[in-house]
Formats: sequence, structure tokens, C-alpha cells
Amino acid sequence: MSSQEVTELLRKAYNDEIETVMNYLTNSIVLDGVSAEEVKESLNLDIQEELGHAEMLGQRLKQLDERPPGSAEFEARQDTLQPPADTTNVLEVIEGVLDAENDAIETYRSLVNAAREADDPVTEDFAVTILADEEAHRTEFRGFRKEYRSD
Repeated sequence: MSSQEVTELLRKAYNDEIETVMNYLTNSIVLDGVSAEEVKESLNLDIQEELGHAEMLGQRLKQLDERPPGSAEFEARQDTLQPPADTTNVLEVIEGVLDAENDAIETYRSLVNAAREADDPVTEDFAVTILADEEAHRTEFRGFRKEYRSD
């Protein structure tokens, strides 16, 4: 069995991935303007990857004889990733994505460390894999931010 800290981090990461999917989907729908197209396309591609992360986390919880959280246990936390009032404000969405990715990176780093301490190499291994995905997303959106700030 894994430690309570590992379980709590798995549940947090699961919730965060589900919330990210919802916010990426919404933002990919509501953003307007020619300059928004590349960001919308990237968000659409990331939705499937984030959903895959949630599935991995949920499966790992099940393997540890735990249950992934349902909607009644869901607590929204991604305030900066909410759809912007001005649907042409792509930079606001980019900043929200960066906040979400930074939070995810922090969570997965904590999960890697907690899994290592709990002698749970399976969780540690897939947390490292997901961490690499999140760092790649962050790098991509840092690039988008550079482009939008220079306009």
C-alpha cells in the first residue's frame, strides 16, 4: 500500500486534470479572432492528453484500493483559467494555462517525491512521465506568451 500522502496527491492531481480538461475545452470554444486559432488548436490537442493523465491517475488510485473522486467531491481551483470576458483576450488564457501548468508541475514533483519515500515505484514512474508532459505544455505556452507580449 502507498502512503496517505501519495493517495491525497493522486486525488488532487486527478481533480486538477479534470478541471483542466473542462477549462481547456471551454477556452478552445470561446476564444475569438484569427490570432486565437493556434492557441485554440493547442488547447484542443492538450485536452486528450490531460484526459489521459486523469485516466492514469484514476486507474492508479483503483490499483491502490482507493476511489477516484466524483463530481460531488470536486472543488474548482483554477480561477485564472476561466474564460475571459473579452473573448479576444488570448493572453489572459495563456497566462491561465501557465498558472495551471505550474500548479500541475508542483503537484507532480511532490507526487514523485512522496512515491519515492513510500517505496511506490509504479506511481513514481508514471508521475515522472506526466511531469515531463506538463513541462512540455508549459514550454509551448511560454512561447505563445512571448509572441503575444511582443505584439
